[in-house]
Amino acid sequence: MSAQIPVKVKVKTVINKEPYELTAFGRYSEKGDSTYLQYDEMMPEGTIHTTVKLKNGEVLILRKGAVDMRLHFIPNKTTPGTFHTAHGSMLTEAKTKKISIGVGQVEVRYDLKIQGSNAGTYQMNINYEEVSE
Repeated sequence: MSAQIPVKVKVKTVINKEPYELTAFGRYSEKGDSTYLQYDEMMPEGTIHTTVKLKNGEVLILRKGAVDMRLHFIPNKTTPGTFHTAHGSMLTEAKTKKISIGVGQVEVRYDLKIQGSNAGTYQMNINYEEVSE
């Protein structure tokens, strides 16, 4: 893996028109034709280690820790995923409506189902920029 570059990450997620924002410090790296963004989220339940993998126009989000989650986004496709908490495991299904990947930014818009029930329409914007350590 190439050198890991320190970055400031801003994540804005809008769920059914309700905005949520997170700012964290993490690492950016590249390996082959994949780009990785890694950061930690501090939640009341504990720390969640998040990895965002970008490859060939697809986005894979892996979260480990207080919450374990796997969401895979492929343009115009519906993909299965998983969501695990202390309360149990659930299956997810993400129908990707839009993916936009640019320099320092990732945007994903999708409809999410959890255990077959509609959980809403999500719009996630991830912006990151290099910072000095």
